[in-house]
Amino acid sequence: MAFQLQPNALKGWRVVVIDDEPDSLEVVKFLLQRYGAEVHTATDGQSGLALINDVRPMFVVSDLAMPKITGEELVRRVKDDRVLSHIPMIALSAHAKKEDYARAISAGFHAYMVKPLRPETFVKDLIRLMLDIPHIASALEKE
Repeated sequence: MAFQLQPNALKGWRVVVIDDEPDSLEVVKFLLQRYGAEVHTATDGQSGLALINDVRPMFVVSDLAMPKITGEELVRRVKDDRVLSHIPMIALSAHAKKEDYARAISAGFHAYMVKPLRPETFVKDLIRLMLDIPHIASALEKE
């Protein structure tokens, strides 16, 4: 499905971004907010899990290598929680090897994106990865 990303395409969407690298966290936050998302951030997996519980976001973007709780452990905890298990989680990592991708997907991430991000295409690439999720696709079709 081809789509044009409108300036307010993510208006009203709550998104949680978790990354212990401040620059990466700020770039993702800025880009999502630019398209209208309400962005909540955390700098480690433990506070990220608490935030996911509090915010109940439309989706989560999470680094893999983080203090306290790794991205892999975070996604396992979310997927094991009946209330949160439906929330799509996107892995964000500087590691681009096939085995890193495979490990993240097998842990429960819906998709995998590699850093460094391309600011000019990040949001469109992110949404394209999630178009097979019915509530994401239908929300975008309403735009």
